Amino acid sequence: MTPEITEGVTIDPTSVRIGDQLLIGGQVFTIRNMTALPYGSRRLDFHDGTSFTMRRHTVLWAVRRRAPGTR
Repeated sequence: MTPEITEGVTIDPTSVRIGDQLLIGGQVFTIRNMTALPYGSRRLDFHDGTSFTMRRHTVLWAVRRRAPGTR
């Protein structure tokens, strides 16, 4: 099994990925699903059943896991 690397990344509605982890209000949320909304927004659905809407200009920090040597 190849070890994964975790890295901090800046995300917006065009770069967010399923599996990204966000820290909101001191709690970690992992993105389970995404839905495109009008005007460049996205609804992020988390594993615990909650959701969050990223507007077109929203920029957040996230933790992303990746295999070594990939981007």
